[in-house]
Amino acid sequence: MPLIIITGIPCSGKTIRTLQLKEYFEKKAEKHVDVITEVDVISKAGYDRNTFYADSKKEKCIRSDIKSMAQRMLNPNDVLIMDGSNYIKGYRYEIYCMSKLYKTPQCTIHCDIPIEHAWLWNEKRLVPEQYSREIFDGLVMRYEAPDSKNRWDAPLFAVTPEDDLKFDDIYKALYEAKAPKPNQSTQCPPLSPTNYLYELDRITQDIINAVLSAKQVGIENDIKIPEYGLSVQKTGNAPQMMRLRRQFLTYSKMQQINTNQIATLFVQYLNKSL
Repeated sequence: MPLIIITGIPCSGKTIRTLQLKEYFEKKAEKHVDVITEVDVISKAGYDRNTFYADSKKEKCIRSDIKSMAQRMLNPNDVLIMDGSNYIKGYRYEIYCMSKLYKTPQCTIHCDIPIEHAWLWNEKRLVPEQYSREIFDGLVMRYEAPDSKNRWDAPLFAVTPEDDLKFDDIYKALYEAKAPKPNQSTQCPPLSPTNYLYELDRITQDIINAVLSAKQVGIENDIKIPEYGLSVQKTGNAPQMMRLRRQFLTYSKMQQINTNQIATLFVQYLNKSL
């Protein structure tokens, strides 16, 4: 789902731009559009906006909820709009990493407005929807404006109240540009089979037992492991063998090797280490 991040100080016209984008993509581009609106999430959580923005812990929880909602809704075709202040650049970077993980294009719409202009708009709102001056000034002070030089903010479309949105350019940024390639930091490791750890433990222990049993009857070299069709070139004492097994287990848990290769790789590891 191509992602549009709306950002701006309080009362900068973010929801108006969200509605304009939703209408364009639904009617002219014939795309399904989902919207996550920050103030709606805050309201559903039972918070008054002034009380909410005065508590950093509440903010952190709601940001996490919004990010989780976005992650569940992302798909290759539909449009997702995140309508909110999104004022922390670190949070916008987290969203960027999420869209990279899902190979989803995104863009940022910055609703740019003079501070006093935004305050006048705030005063025209119904009292329950107004920000107090203290909260308004605090949000303005904490706001970290997007920068087109930052890859997580690009492509960036800055729009003032007098401007029209560049719908065609936004469409091209979402549907004609290549999606970002996920890198190692944004990719999830492949899931191992549910019995992976059991098989890893069982197979390595079987091989160790076979080697130590052969040592007890005087076989020190070319120890056959018939169950796996392999042979260990030489053996060591019990503490040494167990130490090598622990090292191999640690490595294998990190790398999540194929279960069919456990025996072969473990014997190769023993032959190289002993």
